[in-house]
Amino acid sequence: MADEAVCLETPTRFTRVTVADGTALTRGTIMKLSADPNTAIASSGADVFAGILWDSKTASDGTTEVNVALDGKWDIKCAGSAVTLGALVALSGANLIRNSVEADFPLGAVLGKSLETGSASEVIAVRVGVI
Repeated sequence: MADEAVCLETPTRFTRVTVADGTALTRGTIMKLSADPNTAIASSGADVFAGILWDSKTASDGTTEVNVALDGKWDIKCAGSAVTLGALVALSGANLIRNSVEADFPLGAVLGKSLETGSASEVIAVRVGVI
């Protein structure tokens, strides 16, 4: 995968999610909830935020649970549009964010607050878990 989030301040809140054994995941992958119960895969669009992968996972290693961060400060790439300083941001593709809209709140797509203004495809600091 590409454009993984980079940790700037260590998170303090973590949870475990279920993943497929055959999946390879890189640290910093933004994860989305994909099924019940508590199953996650890499983000791909306007998804339900599950956390940011804390440790890489090798495909077919027998592991079916991983730790994801639920807070912290991260460098995350903007999608195809600008992100506003102070705006709540939502998932918008594989490891990408955008300014959130009202419809993102009930869908669980908001992941945090922008700490910088960012143009399309720029990497900016985001405070994850602030909503």
